[in-house]
Formats: sequence, structure tokens, C-alpha cells
Amino acid sequence: MNSVQDILNILNEIAPFSFQESWDNSGVQVGSLKEEFSKMYIGLEIDDTVLENSEENSLILTHHPLIFGGLKKLNWETYPSNLIQKAIQKNLKIISLHTNYDKFVLNRFVLKEILGFEESGKIGDFVLVSEIDMELEEFLKVVKEKFKLEILTASKHLPKRVSKIALTTGSGGSLLSEIGNSVDIFLTGDLKYHTFMEAKSIGLGVLDIGHYNSEIFFGESLQKELEKFGIETEILNSENPISII
Repeated sequence: MNSVQDILNILNEIAPFSFQESWDNSGVQVGSLKEEFSKMYIGLEIDDTVLENSEENSLILTHHPLIFGGLKKLNWETYPSNLIQKAIQKNLKIISLHTNYDKFVLNRFVLKEILGFEESGKIGDFVLVSEIDMELEEFLKVVKEKFKLEILTASKHLPKRVSKIALTTGSGGSLLSEIGNSVDIFLTGDLKYHTFMEAKSIGLGVLDIGHYNSEIFFGESLQKELEKFGIETEILNSENPISII
């Protein structure tokens, strides 16, 4: 039986925790390094669905940290304390791999294994670039299909033909200044009104591919990485808190 420390060591080989952003909180969220566990799950984040469907004394690996900012008190009626309480009651241990995993695995996995595009360059730590040659309508069809999106929120003036794209999963609106107009279209999630205004002013096309939809592949990608170490896991994803009505 593995301990939390054993798994943490392996995860550190896959995506070193020292590379997480200074504002991030990757690593052990709940539990002790010395503890052992009976089963291991992988999922985007902790929610009631994950907690209810996981076996007691399990280890859960998540992308989004359950404890992100500083906790000044544990009030069982508020988030995330209410989920922490349930995790403790079931003797669950939680490790999160967030920005370090984006840099080393997730963005590349989504670009190549999900979208089917080859990496041709990189901008900063998070943004991957791919050179393609597709009509806009064909490209949008691929994006909707691969990310299971019913609708796409996009900037108004997109090129009729797409030759170069950039991608970062999750929330990448703050990265526009790094990208400039070096690509035709930037794909990311959580785009705000003023982000679209900024994109328009610099001549960059943007597509909002959703935070959940672009990162739900965390479990699939990490499961494949852990299989290289002979580690078996079960994917147990949280529910998307956003719906289209």
C-alpha cells in the first residue's frame, strides 16, 4: 500500500511542485504525508458528487486546489469548509496539481490529444502555439466537438482562414498582452467583456472554450501519466457548476 508521500514523490516527477505560481496552492490539501490509503481517484476538483462517490480512506488527486486562499476559520456552513468537513469525516486525503501541471502536462495534452494539433511554439509559461491550415467554420466545428460546447463565445472579427492558434486551458484572459497579435485566434476560458475589448484593440481573435470544458481532461491525462509508474486510478469528476439554459 502506498503512502501520501509516495504518491507526492511521483507527482513531483511528473510536474514538479516547485514550478507552481507564487499565488497557487498546489500540494497536499488534506491529510498527512505518512498516511496510507486504500484507493486513489483523479478529478478536476472536489465537490459533493466527488465526496459522496468516493470510498472512505481514499486519496483524491485534483487539479483545482480545494483550499486556495488563506482560511481564517472553519465554518461548516460555508465553502470550502463544508467540503473539508466531509472529506475529514470520510478520512479522505487530497493532493492538488494546478499551475505546475498546466505547465508540464495539461496544456500539451489538450492541444495534441484532444484537439489533434501539434505544438509549434510557446509563449511564456502557459501558452502553446500551433500552426494549422483550416477554414474558420471547420475550425470552430472541431473546437465545439472536442470541448463538447453547444455554443461558443467569440470575438466578432475572426479570420476566414485560420493558420496559427494559441491555447491555454482554464482562465487565460490575463495573458493577452503576452500573445499580442502573433496568432490568429487564442483559445482559453473565463473571458470577460474587457478582455474582448482588449483583444479587439490589438487585432487578436479570441474564443472562450470554458474553464470546466477545457480542463476536464485533467483526469484522463494524469491517469496516463501514473500508468507509466504502475499506479492504477479511477477518474471521478466533479459536476460542471455552469449550465446552458
